[in-house]
Amino acid sequence: MEQNQKVIPSNRPDELLSVPEVAALLGLSRVTLANWRCTGKGPRWVKLGGRAVRYRRSDLEHFIQAGARA
Repeated sequence: MEQNQKVIPSNRPDELLSVPEVAALLGLSRVTLANWRCTGKGPRWVKLGGRAVRYRRSDLEHFIQAGARA
């Protein structure tokens, strides 16, 4: 995914998003997401095969809502 592209909102909660897509959506670097995976922080993620990391859109939405403060 190129840097100029934006993640298009979807009504498919089980849609799997790649690390670059999630980084762009959250405004974070891929390194930050990798660090969070290693330390158990951040949104839930799925490992496909032996190497591919993906995030469910519903897990991202839950992570964002859990971080909301009044």
